[in-house]
Amino acid sequence: MTPSAEQLLLFSLLILGSPATAATCSSCFSRSRAVHYPNSDRRGTETGACEYGAFGATLYGGDVSAASKLYRNGVGCGACYLVRCTVRGYCSRDGVVVVITDHGASDGADFILSQHAFAKLGRSASAGAALLALGVVDVQYRRVPCSYPKKNITFKMDHSSDFPDYFAFQIWYQQGDRDIVAVQLCETESLTCKLVDRSHGAVWTVALPPRGPLSARMLLSGDDGDVTWLVPPNDVPEDWRAGAMYDSGIQAYS
Repeated sequence: MTPSAEQLLLFSLLILGSPATAATCSSCFSRSRAVHYPNSDRRGTETGACEYGAFGATLYGGDVSAASKLYRNGVGCGACYLVRCTVRGYCSRDGVVVVITDHGASDGADFILSQHAFAKLGRSASAGAALLALGVVDVQYRRVPCSYPKKNITFKMDHSSDFPDYFAFQIWYQQGDRDIVAVQLCETESLTCKLVDRSHGAVWTVALPPRGPLSARMLLSGDDGDVTWLVPPNDVPEDWRAGAMYDSGIQAYS
């Protein structure tokens, strides 16, 4: 069943009426604590709650993080934050930009950084090593736009997909600092559409998807309450398969 224009307008208005989940001041910092993963390879985990796998361990060169309240039941997956520590004499004023790829809480911290990212909080290599040894630091943080130069938003078909009855995918390389709060999957010839559920983490799913070439339309929401439907020029082919990657032909910006 194709949602009517009135239904889509009502849905957008409901999103608009929802309270913002973060401060609207783009230059304001919040305070928290950060710890780091204990793994020895210095990257993030390949088994994070966002379900990114190996991709999630290497995003931004390995500058990734688990989050507690910022995870937001998976809505926070893929969001970028500038994090800087406040230990006098050790911390860089530039801090480090990290991508949320996992969910977790430890020692009252909002961030569990990869060791690679945690070390970059330091003003020098030796300062970074000292911070790693310390293990936990007070931090300031704010959300910032993600940047993936020369990349379009990409639909990565999840391993759980089962053609033609179960369509599961993730959304990779989304730039900007807005959240994807809804996805509509439309067959492009008959315009038969279905709203897609966020199953868990960064995985979106729908059973019995429309048949034929598919347009995955994304509803973006910003901290200012503004919402926008993003309609990719490229379709997911009608013979989609688990594990495949499909370039949307479009990018989101702040």
